[in-house]
Amino acid sequence: MQTFKTGPSPQQLQDMDRDLAFYPSTTQSLRVLSTEQIESFNRLGYLKGLPVFDADEIGEHRQYFDRLLADTMAAGGTSYAISSAHLKCGRVYDLMRDSSLVTYAQDILGPDIVGLASQFFCKMPHDPVAISWHQDASYWPLTPSKTVTIWLAIDDADTHNSCMRFIAGSHVQGHLEYRQSTEADNNLFNQTALDVERYGECVDVELKAGEISMHSDLLLHSSEANASARRRCGLTVRYCALDVCAIPGFGWAEEGVVISGEDPTGHWGNPPRPSRDLVIA
Repeated sequence: MQTFKTGPSPQQLQDMDRDLAFYPSTTQSLRVLSTEQIESFNRLGYLKGLPVFDADEIGEHRQYFDRLLADTMAAGGTSYAISSAHLKCGRVYDLMRDSSLVTYAQDILGPDIVGLASQFFCKMPHDPVAISWHQDASYWPLTPSKTVTIWLAIDDADTHNSCMRFIAGSHVQGHLEYRQSTEADNNLFNQTALDVERYGECVDVELKAGEISMHSDLLLHSSEANASARRRCGLTVRYCALDVCAIPGFGWAEEGVVISGEDPTGHWGNPPRPSRDLVIA
């Protein structure tokens, strides 16, 4: 069984020498995005409402996730337990390499990219768990900050069932101040950014099933508890530029799948496609 990555402690993160500055996209040979969309991503730190799968296609993906979720919860896991999904699920590995997602990532990051991570984020009906305002790059032992998250809506996501929220333009501020979350916060992560309203406008990331959003690893984002009777599931697939390095000791390089370009140093583990779907609670 493969060893999955771990998260560095707050002190380890503080001690790391990381370049946490935003690198604007300079891609010229665009395949799916327009020049105006690239300019918008550079300015705001995100894109949303991008079409990828039609109703039939996302319906098949949803049926697959439904089975995966049922197996995971029967094994004692939670709706948030399906992380490092591309190492456990052949179908997610295939999605990470699928041109329907890869071309979007390449238009932002350039032609040579790595599939870095994947996870289902599933808020069940009346789910009390919140995800506080945070920057992904703050948690990650990676440098420089050249990572983009694609969030694929498995279900419709709107303000009623706790869609994501972005602070537009916050990605250009660098690494922001935060406090450690407390148990009373009922927060999935352990960091809470402070006074986020000063960094920009709060934007609701409403998506139809089959659409994606994309955001910089430095963009502030969050989601509230799901008070509705509807589930809200999304698959995150994270890509980084090939010149990004994972700081040793936490397993992040070992999980990276080289999607395009040459990795002459063998920094990325480039694991093979799993031969079958595994559920690890």
